[in-house]
Amino acid sequence: MSEPEPTDFDPGLATFTEAAEAISAVVHRTPVESSASLSRLTGGQVWLKAENLQRAGSFKIRGAYLRMSRLGTEQRRLGVVAASAGNHAQGVALAARELGISAKVFMPLGAALPKLDATRQYGAEVVQAGGNLTEALEAAHAEAAGTGRVLIHPYDHADIVTGQGTLGLEILQQVPDARTIIVPTGGGGLLAGVAAAAHAVDPDITVVGVQAAGAATYPRSLAEGRPVPWAAVDTMADGIAVGVPGDVPFSVIRRHAIHVRTVGESELSRAVLYVAERAKMVVEPSGAAGVAALLGDPDAFPGPVVVLLSGGNVDPLILLRIVRHGMSASGRYLEMRVRVRDSPGSLAALLQDLAGDGANVLSVEHIRTYAELAVDEVEISVELEAQGPDHCDSVLQMLHDRGYHVVGSRAG
Repeated sequence: MSEPEPTDFDPGLATFTEAAEAISAVVHRTPVESSASLSRLTGGQVWLKAENLQRAGSFKIRGAYLRMSRLGTEQRRLGVVAASAGNHAQGVALAARELGISAKVFMPLGAALPKLDATRQYGAEVVQAGGNLTEALEAAHAEAAGTGRVLIHPYDHADIVTGQGTLGLEILQQVPDARTIIVPTGGGGLLAGVAAAAHAVDPDITVVGVQAAGAATYPRSLAEGRPVPWAAVDTMADGIAVGVPGDVPFSVIRRHAIHVRTVGESELSRAVLYVAERAKMVVEPSGAAGVAALLGDPDAFPGPVVVLLSGGNVDPLILLRIVRHGMSASGRYLEMRVRVRDSPGSLAALLQDLAGDGANVLSVEHIRTYAELAVDEVEISVELEAQGPDHCDSVLQMLHDRGYHVVGSRAG
């Protein structure tokens, strides 16, 4: 049977129910966790769907396994090829291992090392090619054409959309009174699947997509009625750093009249930090996009709200930078320069005063070489962690009240 044209694909409840059964032996039913802090913020119930706890660390195993489980005998013999920045790579590699299929995965040159290693450990052959997903996908297409391997596209195939859509069924089984589902969005496979499945159960439920502002392909594409390429993808959220919507998911998303929002890099960082601190879960920037949207506009979503945490695969080194960026975005860093007498005990007194006001000193530097300094003066550069913007103001006011000469400060 030939595959439907992209504009003809219109899955119903039976399609998703069958898919859920087909992947049930391999895919975890991930938990939903109530978020008290987000519920207070919005004034309604907010739930977090923890797909970051899924096998291979993201939702991608759902679509990859469904797609590959439906391959014929000869297709399985030839093997599969895929392209991914990391999550789809791991999903394909794991699915291939479960099904006994050879997998070759092309990943961009800048892919995170933990994602590269995990993909190899699942048994796939990994080739780094191109500087972004689009270029890696071109290499995968060429491999498929030259070898006969089946291309397992990260988002642009009916089976991929259907597999990801099992999340929509799962969410409404776990939170049957949900009124809004917020979904991180790249190429659109996850958003299309969740929207179609959720609307098959409840046509009145609101499904919202969230993209990084540096890869916001959907708002313009939906406005123009066709997939429009994004000229220069630029976001830390590699899981949703996609240059053009897929034809299959785009047709579904447009048919279901789904609204897609955008969030900036600071909002993504803040959301990663927020989930770590409040929900005690590690998510990657793309996985936190829905939380970023909710934090940015808490009154915009009818509750109860389910926010999908789509993935947790993040390089620890990148996570450190993200957390630092998130703390800065939350106004929890304060850098300042303070002039004091160059005498024993001056530094200790400053640090004691800062600690007494609840500030956590991160770094200290003595500066004695400024021409503006008096002979008996020293300038101390201090970087500290505060509890928020108000606390930064309080620390500066405390220093002023105690007679310190603060010659420069920057909060953020």
